[in-house]
Amino acid sequence: MSKQKASQELSIEELRWLLVEKRRAARQARLDRYRRSGRVVTLASDLDGLSLENWRSEALEEAPEAPRGPSIGKRVFDGFLLLIEISAVVGFVYILFSGLNVLRELNREVVAVIEQPTLTPTPLIAAVVLPSGHTPPDSPGGTRFNENEIPEHLRPLVQSLFNAPLPTPSPAQAIRLQIPTLNVDAPIVQGDGWEQLKKGVGQHPSTANPGERGNLVLSAHNDIFGEIFRDLDRLNPGDLVIIHTNQRSYTYIVVDTKIVEPTAVEVMDPTPQATTTLISCYPYLKDNKRIVVIARLQTSN
Repeated sequence: MSKQKASQELSIEELRWLLVEKRRAARQARLDRYRRSGRVVTLASDLDGLSLENWRSEALEEAPEAPRGPSIGKRVFDGFLLLIEISAVVGFVYILFSGLNVLRELNREVVAVIEQPTLTPTPLIAAVVLPSGHTPPDSPGGTRFNENEIPEHLRPLVQSLFNAPLPTPSPAQAIRLQIPTLNVDAPIVQGDGWEQLKKGVGQHPSTANPGERGNLVLSAHNDIFGEIFRDLDRLNPGDLVIIHTNQRSYTYIVVDTKIVEPTAVEVMDPTPQATTTLISCYPYLKDNKRIVVIARLQTSN
């Protein structure tokens, strides 16, 4: 080189050439030393005649060809593959979220099925006619259960109701009825079939106990077996009906009186309030309809 340069001013190729020259000089010195000692013969140096320009040209010829950029067709194909990959990822995410939503909906449905609201038990067999029905005492053949009120095809059903088991006795059941206006003071028994109503006032099975929310249905005869409910038609709104249990007594206030057909069994339906419904045949000694007195709970003692 025609001019000395500082090492920091040299290019990479010039630094490599300097390194080769240094190694060549060191190798030549070793060979001269070996020749003087007689251990080697003179050989042509592999680097004789090698200049910086020659070294550069040979290095460029031996250097591999620089890779060319991808062709347009390959770039298009790579972009198409990238689009497919992105679409696959988006589809997978959509399927994942859809599956989660379906699973969440199934869980809600299962919870809704498990958490069913508590239903109020109702009798499997409903009444066909209102209780206390009978033939008048002066009718041919005397007093008996009036089957004519019941359609013939339903009479076996009514007979099965008479044979239904009575509720297990409990301290909450009604045991005594008082109606001060009518001077009524009578025992209450469970059941309102023909045999039960011979003993006093009968409570219809599965109806509410005294003081409970619901409809406590009581019935008795008007012209036989003590004529306990003979004068129900004398009751007026505001009159008292007192019902006793083994533990306490409950006072109901009369709110309504009505005359209905024997098949008007809806008067025995459960009510949202604590109610008692008194039922008897009507009118006196004819007994072809029913009198119904409705009273609401007022106080308890």
